[in-house]
Amino acid sequence: MPGRTVRKRNRSNILGVAAIAACASLALAACGSTKDTGGSASAGGGGGSGKVGVILPLLTSPFWQSYNDYVPKMAKSEGVDALKTVNSNSDPSQQITDINNQLNQGVKGLVVAPLDSAAIEAGLDQADRKGVPVVAVDVAPDKGKVAMVVRADNVAYGTKACDYLGAHVTSGKVVQIMGDLASVNGRDRSEAFRSCVRKKYPKLKVLEIPAKWESDTAASKLDTLLNANPDIKGIYMQAGGVYLAPTLQTLKSKNLLKTAGQKGHIVIVSNDGIPQEYDAIRKGQIDATVSQPADAYAKYGMYYIKAAMEGKSFKPGPTDHDSTIVKLPGGILEDQLPAPLVTKSNVDDPKLWGNTVK
Repeated sequence: MPGRTVRKRNRSNILGVAAIAACASLALAACGSTKDTGGSASAGGGGGSGKVGVILPLLTSPFWQSYNDYVPKMAKSEGVDALKTVNSNSDPSQQITDINNQLNQGVKGLVVAPLDSAAIEAGLDQADRKGVPVVAVDVAPDKGKVAMVVRADNVAYGTKACDYLGAHVTSGKVVQIMGDLASVNGRDRSEAFRSCVRKKYPKLKVLEIPAKWESDTAASKLDTLLNANPDIKGIYMQAGGVYLAPTLQTLKSKNLLKTAGQKGHIVIVSNDGIPQEYDAIRKGQIDATVSQPADAYAKYGMYYIKAAMEGKSFKPGPTDHDSTIVKLPGGILEDQLPAPLVTKSNVDDPKLWGNTVK
């Protein structure tokens, strides 16, 4: 899994004992069920009950469509009374309005996938003033109060893509089609990929396309780049949900879409883990992707908002669901969920969420 150093077994045991001791204390309202995170009482939004608002960043990506489908299922399984999801349509200012609207409806908790790591602070401040806890999914805020960030290690995304391309392209030009650099995800993936290539694969030359998670922007800029650089040997797409189709279409229009094993094949690595990427891997159109866990994002978004509403808190360390909670700058906690690399060798693994979606 991507992430930080896993602590030794005795550390987990200590945390487990601490959690048991905490549960035995009458001074605490409740304790978390995650065996090696410590639960403690803190101010919650609704005493463990009440409506929860769920705000999406967009619905034009198959990844977010899948997440949206998982939300009501995971809310039910975690015992959360979630309202119908709200789509902010890729507009950070609309997302702040959406947060305010949900707060005015009297929600006792919010699960938000921020569009802009800085702009989201205004919405978080609104929630904090009303005593409503917030769980951020997929993107960590630069500032503002959240009970937990549910996210995979995006630095690992960029590094895994770099290592895959570095192992399959010995020298020449590679492209990274970047996300929105106003988002910590776009920044983490971009800098990790760039830094890894510079340190480990100096014979590769990185060309960059800032595409803001926009498919049309990716297509037009890739077309222009290929006109000037027809000898590109590799592509890293930071979001298959929005970049896969335009990338394949652009390559096909220039007769550059060669399947793996064919002469002239451009090695392509993606991020998301959607079914369309898996089909493209099976066809040899792309070579790999990092599976971003849409199902686990929904599950643990609900898990942590329920915990926050019950007054529970957590601390850094390994969890009982194969992840690690880390402390970000500013003291924000992030549960870094596993995000495996998927290639032709494991693309049919039934455990991958992308293989469970119809």
